[in-house]
Amino acid sequence: MRAPIRGVVAAIATPVTAERKPDISRFLKLANHLLENGCDGLNVLGTTGEATSFSRAQRMEVMLAAAKSLDASRLMAGTGAASLDDACALTRHAGELGFGAALVLPPFYYKGVSDDGVIDYIGALAAASAPTATPIFLYNYPALSGVPYTLDLVGELIRRFPDRVLGLKDSSGDLAYERALAARHPGFSVFPANEATLLEGRGAGFAGCVSATANLNSDLCGKAWRDGDAAALDTAMRVRKLFDGKPLVAGVKAGLAAIHGDPALSVPMPPLTAWGEADAAALARDMAAARLA
Repeated sequence: MRAPIRGVVAAIATPVTAERKPDISRFLKLANHLLENGCDGLNVLGTTGEATSFSRAQRMEVMLAAAKSLDASRLMAGTGAASLDDACALTRHAGELGFGAALVLPPFYYKGVSDDGVIDYIGALAAASAPTATPIFLYNYPALSGVPYTLDLVGELIRRFPDRVLGLKDSSGDLAYERALAARHPGFSVFPANEATLLEGRGAGFAGCVSATANLNSDLCGKAWRDGDAAALDTAMRVRKLFDGKPLVAGVKAGLAAIHGDPALSVPMPPLTAWGEADAAALARDMAAARLA
């Protein structure tokens, strides 16, 4: 049995090359930096990692590189896809590589699908990855997927697959939903996507957080989670608030470029576009100021 992933998990960005392919060397350098500076784990190829902008083969390449160079048990891999065959292959691959969990979006092209359809989809993933018993974490992001993991649906998935469906990342921002999940299913790993919940999460049954902005404030998040450091969390939230109302994925990449002094880190995959030079420069100044305030 894998030890459950807990604590501060950065939804790590995926650097890309000039040829618009995953930049493995930069990815691994960033991953090591995050794991050495406050992160307990990483969400590889999530939304911030632009998973759905990469092919199945490219996603497998990133996963393989991560598993070879990092402690895969500390990683959750985004394996959801509109194609069932792709999702099954990616989830099976995550298990074979020893990832701590597969983070699974619901099938996201058709809208208004029934709970039975989502249950069939998750059941197929569970069967495809049965030899490795890969823990399946549900990824609730209805604003993008259009298909919510409702409280009742999550409960039914846990009932049907009690040894496989073991957690959920919520990017809906609905704290009441997150609290209800944790209260209804003790031992089920609930990860809000906002580091603002870290102090509450230490005593409220949350497993930690999976955050995009933890790419930029992981040291502060780590202090909040491990030490209950409210001042560190306040500073982390000042950094996070710099992205309110702005394109988040490209913004995180702009922030990474500033922190690491590497302009190549600012480049997203199409259809996302990089922040302009003036906005990126202002972000670098504001991030520095947020830490000094």
